[in-house]
Parts: sequence; C-alpha cells; structure tokens
Amino acid sequence: MKKGLLGLFLLVSLVSFAVTNVIYMVGDGMGINHALLASYIEGRVLNFMKTQNIAIITTHSANSNVTDSAAAGTALFTGFKTNNGMIGMLPDGTIIPTIAEIAAKQGVKIGIISTSRITHATPGAVYGHVKSRSDENTLAEQLVNSPITVAFGGGWRHFVATDGKRNDGKDLIKLAKEKGFDYITTKEELLNYNGNRVLGLFSSSHLPAASDRIKEPMLAEMTKKALEILSKDGKPFFLMIEGSQIDWEAHGNDPYGVWKEIIEFEQAFNVAMEFLKENPETLIIVTADHETGGLGLSTGGYFFDVEMLKKFTKNTDFIAKHANKDKEKVRELVKQYYGIEFTDEDMEYFDLILKEQTGSYYAFSNAIGRVVSRKAHIGWTTFDHTAAPVALYAFGKGAENFNGFYDNTEIPRIIGRIAGYEITFPIYELPISGGH
Repeated sequence: MKKGLLGLFLLVSLVSFAVTNVIYMVGDGMGINHALLASYIEGRVLNFMKTQNIAIITTHSANSNVTDSAAAGTALFTGFKTNNGMIGMLPDGTIIPTIAEIAAKQGVKIGIISTSRITHATPGAVYGHVKSRSDENTLAEQLVNSPITVAFGGGWRHFVATDGKRNDGKDLIKLAKEKGFDYITTKEELLNYNGNRVLGLFSSSHLPAASDRIKEPMLAEMTKKALEILSKDGKPFFLMIEGSQIDWEAHGNDPYGVWKEIIEFEQAFNVAMEFLKENPETLIIVTADHETGGLGLSTGGYFFDVEMLKKFTKNTDFIAKHANKDKEKVRELVKQYYGIEFTDEDMEYFDLILKEQTGSYYAFSNAIGRVVSRKAHIGWTTFDHTAAPVALYAFGKGAENFNGFYDNTEIPRIIGRIAGYEITFPIYELPISGGH
C-alpha cells in the first residue's frame, strides 16, 4: 500500500449543479470514418451521431503526436498529458487523480465496463496509476482497493494465479470480497444480480469479439445492469463504458469487425439513452481515445462498395484461425463468408502484406483485412494508431458545453466543472492503493 502526494485536487464548490450522473462512453480507436462506415453499411445514421452537440478532439500524448490508449486514457480521465504507456501519472512519475477518484471523494458512485480485460489501458486509466500499462497485476490490485462500485469486463487471470499471470501468491478475488465486492463470472449471474457492489469478470482475458460472443454478456447487457445498480438509491454516479474491440478490428484493417463492434457499442448507447429519458439530469458523452488504422472511405473512383461489405458474415480473425496459414483455405473461406473471390492478383497483394507483417502474430488476419478492404475500395494507411482527430457527441444535461475544437484533456475538466467535482489545485491528499 502506497500513498501518492498529488499536485492536483478537488475544489469543493457551494453551488448546485444540473448534472447528477455522467455516462462517459469511449469507442476505442473509433475515428469519424469508422462510425461513418458502420452508418453506410447499416443504411442509417447511427444513434450516437444524432446530436447538435458535437466537438472535434485532438489526441496526441506528451511524447508523441500519435498516442496509445494508456496516455489517451490518462488524458480523458485526468485532464493531463502523459507519455505513451503510462497510466494516471505525469511523465516524471507524479501521480495525478482521475476524475472518478475526485468524484468518489464527494460520494459519487463509480462504475467501469469494458469488453477487454478490466485492467487494460482504457478501463485502467479510470482508477489506476502505473508507469507501464503492462503492469496489469498492479492495476488489478488498485481496482480492488479503489472506491469503484461496479466493474464489468474480462481478465480474471490478473486477479488470481489460476492462469499463471500472477505468481505473487495474492488472491485478489478473495480481497475484493473482503472489500465488499460480490464476484460474478457468468452472463446468467449478471442478468440475475440484485446486489449493491460487484466485480464481474466474464473471461480469463478479453471477452470474445462482438460477432463471436455467445456465452459472455454483451456490452448493452452489462450497461443495463450497471445503470440499475448505480442508480438504485438515487445517488449520483459516474460510469465509463468502453467499446474496446473497435480498436482491435481497426488494427486488423477489418471492415466487418469494425462494423460489428461499433454496432455493439451503439446498442450500449441505446441503453444509456433510455436511462437518460427517465433521468434527465444525466450527461452522456460519446467519444474515442484515438483513431486506429487511418481509415479512408474510398481508394479512388468516387465510391466504395457498400453492397459488398453488407455480405460479409465473419471477421478476419475467424478466417485466419480456420485457414490455419493455408492460403488456399483462405480463398475458400473468403468465398464462403464474404461472397468474393480472391484472384491471383489479390493473392500477390496478400503475400506482400504478409511479408511486410513478418513477425506479427496477426499477420495472416491483417493481410486478409487489407485485401478484402481493397476489393471493397476501402483504404487504410496503417495497422497502428494515427494522429487523426476524433469526434465527441454529447447528450442530456450540460451537452451544450461540448461544441467546438478541443484537446482530449479538456473533456474531463468540462465534465468536472458542470458535475460539481472540478479538477483544480490542492486542498487534499489522495491515497493511491497498490504498488507502482
């Protein structure tokens, strides 16, 4: 147990604030074109895009114009830049409080939901403080020692030693229960849960992709249950909801995967909007931590093939897994699940991408994604993140405060100001649990 002496603190205000509840939704890697791609395939404007309160957000980190999710999450939840890979601290190692920690000091309930491991970079940035995002064992320890009320996601391997990711003898599930958490691991337990404080870990690592998920809960189901728990006594809450795997599908240049992950994210948004209708003092923010892939909606000729994309029925990871590095099997599966033929020219391009991706675990699926995208006249500049700005869409109380061009560090500052837990200068020390 360590304590961080912080340079940022809460200014307790005597005014009343219109915003009681905050639902902060992060589509990881979701650029403007990613949402537009899903809209085109769906044949409609996505519901989270239907607002007049829209902002453009820059995403650079302290040490690069292209951020990673750790630095971006730190900006989104603390209001400060840090170096890529760092969570909840400045580049010099100074620990800084998150908006959730500040809010909790005023009795605000905190919830986090993710389709990744709950100790991954974005959810970890809500409660964590580590020099390296890879230190997920420490993040797990910080979570169970945090004031969080609801945590839903994957990643029990960092809480117990069963999968070999913990070798320190600690049983954080036991500790979580001692701290007052109930612990659930199945979709059925989630849907039937009626307690007050819960840690729900539904897989050893990340949850399956939205298009593959059967046994584990969907993001909308986790959102509905979290809102039910957090709102049951009428106290204010702050809930972060991450659509984690939009980013991963974009890393693979997979248009089908991006589409399906964004639709899962939209379904969670729909649940949040239903809550807003009954609780008008709620603010909903929808944004992204960065853009992934450099997605372009045409490679020339003034079009891209939406009708082709509508026929896709599996993500590229599925094709790669079942092809098992057999290129002829790739052609067979692409025809079966995408309704298209890989020509000899396509296979030459496939081989070129494979060569460029030598050493990458995802080389095969990345190559499939790049080829099917090219056939649909969709372009990608990279398999990594870019410095492209992202959009922010705001709904409910205080939404009018989000119009214009902002840096990502401004988002939590605006939220804090209108919700009554402003990020400002020192009047208290914030204890930080876990090692660093």
